[in-house]
Amino acid sequence: MRIQWKQTFAAILIGLAAASGAQAASRIKDVVEVEGVRGNQLVGYGIVVGLNGTGDTVRNSPMLKQSMEAMMERLGINVRDANLNTKNAAAVMVTAELPPFAAPGSRLDITVSAAGDAKSLLGGTLLVTPLIGADGEVYAVAQGTVQTGSVSAGGASGSSVTKGVPTAGRISSGGIIERQTAFDFNSQPVVRLTLRNPDFTTAQRIAAAITAQYPGTAVAENPSVVAIRAPAGQTMMSFVTLIEPLSVDIDVPARVVIDEVNGVIVMGENVRISRVAIAQGNLTIRVDERPDVSQPAPFSQGQTATIPATDISIEEEKGKQLLQLGGGSTLSDLVAGLNALGVSPRDMISILQAIKASGALQADIQVM
Repeated sequence: MRIQWKQTFAAILIGLAAASGAQAASRIKDVVEVEGVRGNQLVGYGIVVGLNGTGDTVRNSPMLKQSMEAMMERLGINVRDANLNTKNAAAVMVTAELPPFAAPGSRLDITVSAAGDAKSLLGGTLLVTPLIGADGEVYAVAQGTVQTGSVSAGGASGSSVTKGVPTAGRISSGGIIERQTAFDFNSQPVVRLTLRNPDFTTAQRIAAAITAQYPGTAVAENPSVVAIRAPAGQTMMSFVTLIEPLSVDIDVPARVVIDEVNGVIVMGENVRISRVAIAQGNLTIRVDERPDVSQPAPFSQGQTATIPATDISIEEEKGKQLLQLGGGSTLSDLVAGLNALGVSPRDMISILQAIKASGALQADIQVM
């Protein structure tokens, strides 16, 4: 299993190295965000009813009790002095993202999450819940049946089995937009394109690609922002539509990303290795605890006792070669060299960090 995993990992790295030399240009629309074209986060508080005994415990959830009393009073029912003991309702937080330029009457997906001690929201119905933005205004209203996509079962002895997260779910198209965010895109004299991965070279190339087609319309302000101005006779909407398909070569810094938890390594095409020698071996220390029993002689008035005994052995893997990489080695050279040592992905992580510490790895290492 370990050999198969190493071969698969090696194949992935070699494939990335081979593809790096033939990297295609990207469209501008795939590498930038347009100023003003963004979603807005919405949040609300609501009640889910119709649960099969998996809702909040009223005595442990004062917010549900207050919410139920207030809702019933609005419906003309007084339950202030009643002993509410239902477990078929749950207090929930409702979240959604308002898409850019969304028109009133459009629908959006809703996420519902339990706020109390409810066991499951499966099959419950969210009652009408207003969703507010950061400015305190109501932008949408949510209601519908909650789908969790999870399974939960328990026995009388206390044992239980849960698959997924039953206390959070979604309502597909469960929200209706009531208010539109006020933003007149065409009235903007200048719009800024924000790079998803800021870089000096990429920003300059984007500005150059735009000005080559439409002179005097773009300038790179910094590694993150390219400002554009619509030419005469064009609206900002039509101009952005024209420049989005333009191709540009993306330049990225040399970087190695390491996920130590899952043993994943991702290396960019610009990673270079100075002249360095690498040797790798595995050291295994085994400690065996073997309790022995001390039995006294007959009629000696002694007591039987347990005496701990420990065996320690050390094994070191032999036969690993000293690998030497020449100056300016590419990603494919590094991958081939590490595979020649027969190391696992987790050993590769240690080796890359050691190469970086020696000053031979010309790249930035990011550990997740």
